Amino acid sequence: MNNKQKTDITVKDHSVSGEEFKLIHNEEFDYLETRPKPSIEKLPGYYKSEDYISHTNSKRNAFEKIYHRVREISLKRKLKLINSFNTDEKKLLDIGCGTGAFLKVAQNNDWTISGVEPDKKARAIANEITNNSVYDINELLEFEDQSFDVISLWHVLEHLPNLEEEVLTLKRLLKPGGSLIIAVPNYKSYDATYYKTFWAAYDVPRHLWHFSQASINKLFQKVNMKVIKTLPMVFDAFYVSLLSEKYKNKSMNPFRAFFIGLRSNIKGKRSGEYSSLIYILKNE
Repeated sequence: MNNKQKTDITVKDHSVSGEEFKLIHNEEFDYLETRPKPSIEKLPGYYKSEDYISHTNSKRNAFEKIYHRVREISLKRKLKLINSFNTDEKKLLDIGCGTGAFLKVAQNNDWTISGVEPDKKARAIANEITNNSVYDINELLEFEDQSFDVISLWHVLEHLPNLEEEVLTLKRLLKPGGSLIIAVPNYKSYDATYYKTFWAAYDVPRHLWHFSQASINKLFQKVNMKVIKTLPMVFDAFYVSLLSEKYKNKSMNPFRAFFIGLRSNIKGKRSGEYSSLIYILKNE
């Protein structure tokens, strides 16, 4: 990594620990890096919250019910996306698959699936619905080279501790001509600018990296992978704004969150800088 770095901002862990972390701008790759980075041993403790919604299928309140309804719509869009690729064997690897909802949808539509999920509880739920197709993160290195037509990471790349090593692993596992799907928050979006240190998608220290469009292009260019398409995740602006309202004002204001989310999407349509983006990359 380039040593030419500068301190950007200080952000609080609003959802679990209350600790503060610095975001350091890396000029070579244009991402922000969370510092200090928790050790591998301590990192799981920052995920121990009933509010960490991707690790549960619970629908305890209106917020969670809305989340799962939106997820159903998103799953249909994700399936349509992977079905649009020209694939030989329809072999899919979903890294950080959570409770396995996307894998299940793909499996029901004739994809041969594999998943990786570090959280034991989420992995158990995923295996119940996917015929034990989900493995611990440590088993990622056990897959054979060039095994998959499509590899997806839906809001996962920002969680992976050893970024450049993980990029090389993705390159190794993907077939030549295969498709890589990366979905990550975009710290250059309007809602990020509006909420500043209260922007929920910083989510320190669970999010170790914070990407721009330039970041993704530069990271994967190093391994001869090219971004061929960038797609918006329009629901994320509303979800992130709602959480950001909670962090900033100690209560969720759905009306203001909706307004900020809508404004972010309108501005994103003009600039391309949506709250979250999906990058489609090809393995050259």
